[in-house]
Amino acid sequence: MTFDEILKNLPYTQPFLFVDELLHIDSNGVKGCFTFDSTLEFYKGHFIENPVTPGAILTECCAQIGVVSLGIYLLGMQEVIINDALQIGLSSSAMEFYEVVLPNEKVTVTSEKEYFRFHKLKCRVKMHNQAGKLVCKGVISGMLKSN
Repeated sequence: MTFDEILKNLPYTQPFLFVDELLHIDSNGVKGCFTFDSTLEFYKGHFIENPVTPGAILTECCAQIGVVSLGIYLLGMQEVIINDALQIGLSSSAMEFYEVVLPNEKVTVTSEKEYFRFHKLKCRVKMHNQAGKLVCKGVISGMLKSN
C-alpha cells in the first residue's frame, strides 16, 4: 500500500485532518508530518492574543499519523479491503506534553507498534517540533476494522 493510498483512505477531511504527508511506514511503525496552519479554527479561541495548539489536537494528530495510518497499512498487508466501511475507535491514550506548538509550526510524529491483534493496535508515539524538540509522547490504542 502506497503513502497516497493510505492518505486517501483516512476517514477524515478538513478541518479535522491532521496528516500532511507520510515519510516512512512499515509493519513496525510510521513517520509523518503535519503543519498547524494559523487559519485553523481552534486558534481563534485557544488563548486570546497568544494562540497555541490544544493538547487534545496534538493527541489527535499523533493518533491519525501514528495509529490510524499505520492501522490502514497493516490492514492492507492482511489484504483486507479498505473502503467506506472502515471503522475506527480510539480506545485509550496516555500522553505527556513538554513543549507548545504554535500556529504555522510543522511537527513530525513517529510511532512504534507495540501490538496489533484482534483489531486492536497499540503504539508508542512521539511528536517533535521543527527544532527537533520533543513536544509530546505517549501510548495510544485504537480499534480498526473493515467490514
